[in-house]
Amino acid sequence: MSIQVNRLSDPTVRAFVTAVNTNDQAAFQAVLTPDATMSDDGSDRDVADWTEREIFSSNGHMEVENESDGGRALIVSYRNDTWGEMRTKWRFDVDGGKVSRFETGQA
Repeated sequence: MSIQVNRLSDPTVRAFVTAVNTNDQAAFQAVLTPDATMSDDGSDRDVADWTEREIFSSNGHMEVENESDGGRALIVSYRNDTWGEMRTKWRFDVDGGKVSRFETGQA
């Protein structure tokens, strides 16, 4: 059972997921702080390089299964053209209505 994106609790996380699922790089950049950071399976990555490879050029899509911590922690069925589908966890730090850090990894 998935949660509709428009029902996600945190408006910033909702905007992040919407930008990913509509493959909208401009909207995605707009939801991040200028110095946003991220990690994948515990290793820090370059946000621009990682998102281009894992989201935008490979048609990434997030189907949210569960949310906690006021909507800032998600369990997601994530799929892209490179890796297929996998169960992932996402954690967001939000600062002033923008994502300052996100962490993802296998759930």
